[in-house]
Amino acid sequence: MSEGHAAVMAEPTWRGGGTPLAVGHKKFGMWLFIMSDTLTFSGLLIAYSYLRAANDWPTPFHFFPSIVFSTIMTLVLLTSSLTMVYAVSAAHHGARRKAVKWIWLTALCGSIFVILHGYEWMHLMVDEGMYPWANEYGTPAFGATFFLITGLHMFHVISGVGYLAIVALGYRRGKWLPEDVEVAGLYWHFVDLVWMFVFPMIYLLSTSVD
Repeated sequence: MSEGHAAVMAEPTWRGGGTPLAVGHKKFGMWLFIMSDTLTFSGLLIAYSYLRAANDWPTPFHFFPSIVFSTIMTLVLLTSSLTMVYAVSAAHHGARRKAVKWIWLTALCGSIFVILHGYEWMHLMVDEGMYPWANEYGTPAFGATFFLITGLHMFHVISGVGYLAIVALGYRRGKWLPEDVEVAGLYWHFVDLVWMFVFPMIYLLSTSVD
């Protein structure tokens, strides 16, 4: 082994600073949260898939309004991911006002998603008689798993809208750094990604063909 190679191997990669993995503590903490939350949603979706396979699973979602609304909700979330990308890019380029504008647009998309989802829930409960504890489609597990998974995701969206509002206000006043906008973007992209699994597994696979 050459002396130069030995010196490189002996040299420590971390000298006790605040970023041992070359990642800020805020971003690192968000990645840990995302990994733990991924396990939560993965467990729920795996349990949902097992219950679906083990029971006579209903297909109650009609093209209108359920599939139409859930498709619009999907497009809204995809749009919000794009606006969040613009927000992070503007923040890293020092365009504070543009970044704040894109963050607010992202929060607006999230709010539209929640409103549409709330309307969908009301339709299912009032018009279809579907509740977490009972439904007219057979197995009660359908309503329980539907409201649990979609409700947990909607809670994440509502929390994300509040989070984005706080970041937008703080970043506009110079309180937050571009890293804070990027960390908020990580959370938002995760919420959007989860819906990309929930939408086909919960809605599309239970679409009525009548």
